[in-house]
Amino acid sequence: MDDLLELLPPGSAVAADGTLSVAGCRADELAAEFGTPVLVVAESALRDRAREYRTELAARWPNSRLVFASKAFPCTAVQRVMVEEGLGLDVAGGGEIRTALKAGVDPALVVLHGNAKSVDELTLAVRHGVGLVVVDGPDDVDRLEEIVPPGGNQDVLVRVIPGVAADVHAHVMTGHEGAKFGLAPPAAAELIARIGRSDRITMRGLHVHVGSQILDTAPFAQSVAPVAALGAFEVYDLGGGLGARYTYADRPPSVGDYLDTLVGAARQHLPRGAQVIIEPGRSMVASAAFTLYRVTTVKRGAHTFVAVDGGMGDNLEVALFAQRFEAGIANRLGGTGGERAVVVGRHCESGDVLVDGVELDAPAVGDLLVVPATGAYCFTMANNYNGTRRIPVVFARDGSARLVVRRETWEELSARDVG
Repeated sequence: MDDLLELLPPGSAVAADGTLSVAGCRADELAAEFGTPVLVVAESALRDRAREYRTELAARWPNSRLVFASKAFPCTAVQRVMVEEGLGLDVAGGGEIRTALKAGVDPALVVLHGNAKSVDELTLAVRHGVGLVVVDGPDDVDRLEEIVPPGGNQDVLVRVIPGVAADVHAHVMTGHEGAKFGLAPPAAAELIARIGRSDRITMRGLHVHVGSQILDTAPFAQSVAPVAALGAFEVYDLGGGLGARYTYADRPPSVGDYLDTLVGAARQHLPRGAQVIIEPGRSMVASAAFTLYRVTTVKRGAHTFVAVDGGMGDNLEVALFAQRFEAGIANRLGGTGGERAVVVGRHCESGDVLVDGVELDAPAVGDLLVVPATGAYCFTMANNYNGTRRIPVVFARDGSARLVVRRETWEELSARDVG
């Protein structure tokens, strides 16, 4: 029980009857009010993490900017929290631009990414005054020079492949040679020279990002020198990628340790007067949220399969890059009847496994099952496989809960089908 509580938002507790309580809200009451599955965010944990990052970065490199990697949780309410806490937003595509604007962000504090940005997306960015567009290759420059009107200007960064292979799943590795993002240094240098000749695009600096769910600080430091070798610029966006704690065994670096390493490399290689931007995503939001499910089926045999009313429709991380999660019976966390089980989803795929082997207290149909650390990349990759409706998002704080994204309706599920 104590181990599971450590994976849940700070302040999580167990009531006298063994029921999980997070941010002062009981799991059974959340399930009764909002149904299951439901993604619950502890708002105070979200705000505390944003403040920690902002304070720690400013203490190490005063001329710095913190932007939240929206793709980790592109929910307007989450983006609004980040804006209220003084952060900018990193967006990847037109939809995230729109939710960022809805969240009240200053467009000048927005950074647009993407390896294949469309004309519509770049037009939207230019029209709304997005501060920085990260140029991923020459085609971005071609499109921007057509979109930016005569006499206008768009500030850009050039994304560089540093040749750093982080020890992560191949699907979340982005800084290695052969990555689909950015340009190798020689090609980046050519594009930088071209941008310097443009009368509509201004070269502000460089961008680098080595991957996601990185549990070692070394790759972050290794990525700085290849960027610095391209010259002195006003801005260096050093990306994000710090890992989050998903399992009992995970020991990710603290924010302070991560920044000590990254800023240490920046001091060694970058101009002291430059602005440093970082883009944390997963490590900002993963542990601030959890998902509640209802157990629908239990099969005991060679394995004990505990099936819940969600799965890969609301959490693709397991199937996409084998992310490990933990779980517990939320209405009986203090129990002692441990049973090794495989938690599976309701979808018609053998790969729909949420947790492949976890101790649960005598799981039974009707129990509530909690999976911690679902704040990153679950909401954003939610899907309608097998005609499943996307699940709601609830903010919990000081004993109160409020709906910020409602459950998809059956009518919405078929609204685009004109056949």
